[in-house]
Amino acid sequence: RHGSTLLTIKRAGRYFPEIEKILKEYGIPDDFKYLACAESDLSNAISPAGATGFWQIMEGTGREYGMTINKEIDERYSLEQSTIFACRFFRKAYERYGSWTMAAAAYNNGTNGLDEQVEIQKEKNYYDLLLNEETARYIFRIAALKIIISEPEKYGFSLRESDIYKPIPYDEVTVDTVVASFEQFARSYGTNYKMLKFLNPWLRKPFLTNTAGTEYIIRIPREGSRGYTGL
Repeated sequence: RHGSTLLTIKRAGRYFPEIEKILKEYGIPDDFKYLACAESDLSNAISPAGATGFWQIMEGTGREYGMTINKEIDERYSLEQSTIFACRFFRKAYERYGSWTMAAAAYNNGTNGLDEQVEIQKEKNYYDLLLNEETARYIFRIAALKIIISEPEKYGFSLRESDIYKPIPYDEVTVDTVVASFEQFARSYGTNYKMLKFLNPWLRKPFLTNTAGTEYIIRIPREGSRGYTGL
């Protein structure tokens, strides 16, 4: 998967800083950022089963953890909110198993599936458990991604510094009213719809009904952001 791995390395420069910050805030080991690489190649992917976003969250599970998911707002597409979801899951799984490796395995297999195998096999160590093929290689795939992303040239990925995507500078605006048109909203802040959606992919419609007056934080690109690599 040379092509997708190359893209993941490029995207890491843009998305790792935000993921690392949230992992640190929740006391999750920094290496868990590589789970997002394994799950989605650091993109808002959608699996055949409907798992969505950087952290591949199913709709029911997202709602269970308090995420807003509807036709207009889907926080699974928000890097910030989906990473917070993942951190909450990791913390809960760690408290359950007493092992970060098992917490990572639970993210892939689900706690119910992992619990079933622990009960059948009377083992609590990931490396001693017989698991389905995907979960059995999950930790090793994450480790491989860490090694490659940390030293890409050593493994045949030659990139210049200018090839690495950079974080997009932005400011935040709080919205608690109806937005009739995000195209017009974007223009009023000196940007366009494309840039607004790039920074806020969780906005699923070109408008926001928001009859409840809920507060949403919308990212507005700073002047010159369009010139950043990857846009």
